[in-house]
Amino acid sequence: MTQPRSDLGQYAHGQFRVDYEDRPDHAALRLKRIARAREAMDDAGVDALLVWKNENVRYLTSLRAQIIAGKSAVLNGCLLVRDHDPILLCSGGEIERVKLVMTWIEEAYAVPIMEASGLVRGMVESTLKPLFDRLRLGSARVGVDECGFALIEAIGAQMPDVHLVNGDAVMHAARLIKFPEEIALMEEVAAIAEAVTQSAIDAVRPGVRETDVVAEAMHTLFRLGGEQAHVDTPFVASGEHMAPPNRIPSDKIIRDGDMVFIDIGAGWSGYWSDMGRTVFCGGHPARRQQEVYSAVYHALMAATAVMKPGNTNDDVARAVRTVAAEHGLAGRFISLFIGHGIGVGSNEPPYIGEDLPGAETVVLQENMTFAVEPLIWVPGVRGGAGVRLEDTIVVTPEGGRSLTRTSFDDRLLLP
Repeated sequence: MTQPRSDLGQYAHGQFRVDYEDRPDHAALRLKRIARAREAMDDAGVDALLVWKNENVRYLTSLRAQIIAGKSAVLNGCLLVRDHDPILLCSGGEIERVKLVMTWIEEAYAVPIMEASGLVRGMVESTLKPLFDRLRLGSARVGVDECGFALIEAIGAQMPDVHLVNGDAVMHAARLIKFPEEIALMEEVAAIAEAVTQSAIDAVRPGVRETDVVAEAMHTLFRLGGEQAHVDTPFVASGEHMAPPNRIPSDKIIRDGDMVFIDIGAGWSGYWSDMGRTVFCGGHPARRQQEVYSAVYHALMAATAVMKPGNTNDDVARAVRTVAAEHGLAGRFISLFIGHGIGVGSNEPPYIGEDLPGAETVVLQENMTFAVEPLIWVPGVRGGAGVRLEDTIVVTPEGGRSLTRTSFDDRLLLP
């Protein structure tokens, strides 16, 4: 087997499967992901994983499924054990297509939407328990990520010796460090996200609504083969809607003098890119708008610089907050983390700058990937003075390398 090309993951090589150059091998990558999941199982002392979160199922099987809004963790599942190929538990609407096109899946079973208690009990009785019996999991430690209580109840009633544990933590551990092929795919989805963002920026002008900007961006997303926006409710907020932030697009009309924030991103081939840009609508920003923008810009640059192996997520948050304090804006952050992990999960641990109880300190390692997104807002400024700037960043020995390249608004940067 040939080795991956040396520049894999250094830029977006192209979406297509072509005969003239080596690009990410999805089949090989899937096997590497499964092996890593099994390593994480061993480290956690888990005998099997029963996962239902869409990103975990995709990581192990490459299933791209139809997702019903609000139901992503009750539609499709995967059972993974140490010495057996992943077993797919998928919606009846997927099963025939899976058998035809996903030739690497040797076992797949149709399951109902995992909510109605009777159907869930029936699925455990007719499908899951026979699988557990055949695979000798009757008294195993089984990691579960996310599911309805009806499934927990049914497993407890029909397989009382099965010990359920936290499988989501196992999957997070497996997904934490990205393979070069994963970085390559994230570069590709970053290229899509940049195009989406640029389309939104180009749509900003006096007289359009926030929803008009979203419409232009979403057209670009699907035109380029994107699967989904990073957020199901694309975030476009203009003027006073960013102070405090209104995180859904509305019928508000964008006006001359408004700051306009765009956070839509993209998902493609199972991976995500999260990025945000704030731009100015009009010719001459107010001084206060420039001050806030410049503080956020320099905070993002400071965070990127310290994203080296051996530093911690706390070091990154400290860099952001130090710059904000230097600009007199230390107390003006949104009440949310400053950054989050990203990969096959659009938003996943570890977190940067989380202030809520239980936040963990994590040492950065090479090829961790984060979306870093400081947001500072100041009330009472006509046209708004709320700014977020966001990049998807990979940890490297030289400091963070931004996978997202869309330019910043020079009119808002103070010299």
